[in-house]
Amino acid sequence: MTETNGTNPPTPPQVRMQALAQYTRDMSFENMVAQKGLGGADVQPDVQVQVSLDARKRSTENQYEVITKFKVTSKNKNNGDTLFLLELDYGGLFHVENVAEEQLHPFLLIECPRLLFPFVRRIISDVTRDGGFPPLNIDNVDFLALYRMELQRRAQATAEAPTTVS
Repeated sequence: MTETNGTNPPTPPQVRMQALAQYTRDMSFENMVAQKGLGGADVQPDVQVQVSLDARKRSTENQYEVITKFKVTSKNKNNGDTLFLLELDYGGLFHVENVAEEQLHPFLLIECPRLLFPFVRRIISDVTRDGGFPPLNIDNVDFLALYRMELQRRAQATAEAPTTVS
């Protein structure tokens, strides 16, 4: 048993995050089947989802804007024709307190998108259904893995960048 001289170590302040607003910043849906008259019975959709993230500090203290960008492309596996293209930029305004400076960047690009994702999934499902296709329920996104991959990509780009000597 250890002695503490009657004092407890100070507890770090509790992390506080509050979603102040959520919004669709930009959205586009293109139904190529309707536009070009593509069709046929031999349609086997191949859906690709690309995700990117952006975060920036707002002018108000402890407020940050986080934007999740989704690009969903569905192509016919049989002939490569594009069936539809959906692009969605969905944002959130967050009040974040008591996060250490070195942890703020991963916090904003992992935890905030996790809160936004269910709403993004619902919008994508509704838009694809309303656009004439079966509702697309995209798989969960592992924002931690996405963050780690981006860090690795940046580290590789830095390592591969040519150095100039004057």
